[in-house]
Amino acid sequence: MTGTRPRIVVTRWIPDDAMALLHETGEVWSPDPDRQLPADELHRVVAGADAAVVTLRDRIDGDFADAAGPQLKVIANVAVGYDNIDVPALTERGITVANTPGVLTDATADIAFGLLLSATRRLGEGERLLRSRTPWSFHLGFMLGSGIQDKTLGIIGLGQIGQAMATRARAFGMRIAYSGRRRAPSEVEDRLEATYLPQDELLRTADVVSLHCPLTPDTRHLIDEAALRSMKPTAFLINTTRGPVVDEAALAAALRDGVIAGAGLDVFENEPEVHPELLELDNVALAPHLGSATVETRTAMATLAARNVIAVLSGEPAITEVTP
Repeated sequence: MTGTRPRIVVTRWIPDDAMALLHETGEVWSPDPDRQLPADELHRVVAGADAAVVTLRDRIDGDFADAAGPQLKVIANVAVGYDNIDVPALTERGITVANTPGVLTDATADIAFGLLLSATRRLGEGERLLRSRTPWSFHLGFMLGSGIQDKTLGIIGLGQIGQAMATRARAFGMRIAYSGRRRAPSEVEDRLEATYLPQDELLRTADVVSLHCPLTPDTRHLIDEAALRSMKPTAFLINTTRGPVVDEAALAAALRDGVIAGAGLDVFENEPEVHPELLELDNVALAPHLGSATVETRTAMATLAARNVIAVLSGEPAITEVTP
């Protein structure tokens, strides 16, 4: 890079290590105090930017790129999923899009499996009972949950996070079935002792269904009323991918009416809002999008995003480029 230092817009707070890398590279702007920028303000502050580090709540499309101007070279999304970005629109304008795969695999799988245990063993419900100071007494029928040993975990989307989830489940004695757009390589199936099933069969037979597919037009409301009614009444649903993969109203009704036994959710259809009926139900474990929320993981994500920016501004390919 030569001449004037590039202008880099960072739309939300990122860890100091990543911000330091960006300051070494260019003139960095970020909101102070940290807050989610509405679209009109986001378009104003990105004007003249050579690069932008964005998060999954930022809508990055052709209008954003046009507001930035023709010098915009790279968008670095601090997330694996990029459903917030119109990749074709940016690619048409010669803008590189990058994401942060790999570095959040274990953290997200940990949360998914934690929600599985919380939902099946009623941990959240038990904690609420204690914190409310409700009188209780141990007996053999008290707050019985559902064991997971020798049960089937059905994974929709056996990518990196889905495989990490399967590894955790196998350690707890679960069987693994999966579905997705394509079969996993045979070595992955062998390592996880995983059985490929058509999605409708997986929904009918799994004791726990865990979602690890990206949000696309095809997967929006993948789990709707019909899908929920096809599941066992003793089954549980876990979602740590994107909220709109599940029809939240249909899920709330299914949990209320006993169509399925329970659920564990880390993501929601209209974040940060949660369907009000879910908040009233004891058979759903809820977390506020904590899948990648460890110091180590969020630092690695932001650092990878910064390195993607630095690479492109230096005339090199992005480390983890997204292609249409």
